[in-house]
Amino acid sequence: QVHLAESGGDSVQAGGSLKLSCEVSAFMPNNYCLGWFRQAPGKEREAIASIRTGGGATYYSDTVKGRFTVSQVKNTLYLQMSSLKPGDTAMYYCAAEGDGDRWYWGCPFAYWGQGTQVTVSS
Repeated sequence: QVHLAESGGDSVQAGGSLKLSCEVSAFMPNNYCLGWFRQAPGKEREAIASIRTGGGATYYSDTVKGRFTVSQVKNTLYLQMSSLKPGDTAMYYCAAEGDGDRWYWGCPFAYWGQGTQVTVSS
C-alpha cells in the first residue's frame, strides 16, 4: 500500500508561481511512476505530469508543458508551477504506480493523495 500526501496549494495571482509537494510513504524502485493530476469543478481529472523515479523520463500534458516542472527527490514528488493562469485553478493530486486501470504515459496509476487546492485569480 502506498500513501501519498500533497501540500503547497494556495491562492495566487495570474502570472505567479507555486510549488506543490507530495510525500510518498513507500519504497520506490528505480523507474517507478509518479504523477500529478488535477480536476477542476465540473471537469474530468486531467493528467498533467509524470516522472520515472531514479532520474528517469518526465512527461507533460500540452496544457502545462513549458510552465510546469515535475521532479522527485527521495520520497518527495514536486510540481513547480510558473506563469499560472486562471485556467490552472483545480484540485491537484499526486499519484503513484500500482495495480490500477488508469494508464497515462505507459504507467498504471493506482494510488492517490487527497489533493491540494490551487486557485489562480486574474
